[in-house]
Amino acid sequence: MDYSINQRIKELREKLGLNQRDFSKLLALSGGYIAGVEVNLRKVNDRLIKLIISQFGVNEDWLRIGKGEIFTKKKTDEKAVRILSLYNDLPPHFQDVVIGTIELLRKANDTEKKQKSKK
Repeated sequence: MDYSINQRIKELREKLGLNQRDFSKLLALSGGYIAGVEVNLRKVNDRLIKLIISQFGVNEDWLRIGKGEIFTKKKTDEKAVRILSLYNDLPPHFQDVVIGTIELLRKANDTEKKQKSKK
C-alpha cells in the first residue's frame, strides 16, 4: 500500500517518540495544525516539508514520495530531539539549570580528555 505524505509525517513523529504537541513545538507550529495534517484535513505544503527536513534530517524523497530511507546521512540524533522536547517542557529557571549542568559536563569532559592525552 502506498502511504500519503500525511501518513509519513505521522510515522516520522512516532518514530521520533514525540507527541503531536512536542513535534509541533519543534517546528514552531500549532498542535492543531499537525493533527490536521496527520488526518488529511490539511495539505502538506513546501514550507512544512522544508521545516521537517531541516529540523529532523529527513530524506526529502522519503517524505515526498516514500522512496529511500527516512533519514539522510546527516540524521538528527533522536536523543537530541528528545532532549530538546523535554527541555522545552521545563520552566525557564529549570532550563537555566540544564544549561549550567551541560556546560559543567562539557568542561569535565575536556579536562578528562586533556589528562588522557598527557599519558
